[in-house]
Amino acid sequence: MTERAVVGYACSPRPKGNSDAALALLLAELAAAGVATERLALRNACVLPCLGCQRCALPPGGNCVQAPKDQTTLLFAPLLTAPAVCFAAPIYFYHLPSGFKAFIDRAQSYYARRERRDPAMLALPPRKAYVVLVAGRARGERLFEGALRTLKYFLEPFNITLADPCLLRGVDQPGDLARLAADDVTTYARAAAAAMRP
Repeated sequence: MTERAVVGYACSPRPKGNSDAALALLLAELAAAGVATERLALRNACVLPCLGCQRCALPPGGNCVQAPKDQTTLLFAPLLTAPAVCFAAPIYFYHLPSGFKAFIDRAQSYYARRERRDPAMLALPPRKAYVVLVAGRARGERLFEGALRTLKYFLEPFNITLADPCLLRGVDQPGDLARLAADDVTTYARAAAAAMRP
């Protein structure tokens, strides 16, 4: 990973779906505006589940027992170093896909570090996360509420706050993103690029 690149996380278990297309549009618009970007697909990485063992909370500086066994250290690195991050994910049963949620759960060790007042965590600068959530369902007053609340608190230990998200409804079948919502993502990406300018 390039330290100054904005990193986009593809969070769908399925390649080449609508959320992947949304992330591709988002990163392309950022690149066109002169923003360095990189992409990470969570589905291509080994992410073991949090065991809830609380080893990471043990003093003086407990570490996650799962980290040496998988690729989460690599996946978390941009949350520590990137100037901004992006996430694109589908909505499954009013929430995020299981692979993405497993990654989120593994942030417990970073939460524990911040709770211990770890100087490295406390020194992280404030940054933004740009989020595109893609739902096949067209209805549902609280369709995105659970996912957004989880993302908010997942990112908090990294001193990252959510920018206003891009929330897409009724985008279900292959090609629906291009047909129904490409303009929404493009507009969102251009606003994100403008916000990232020094």
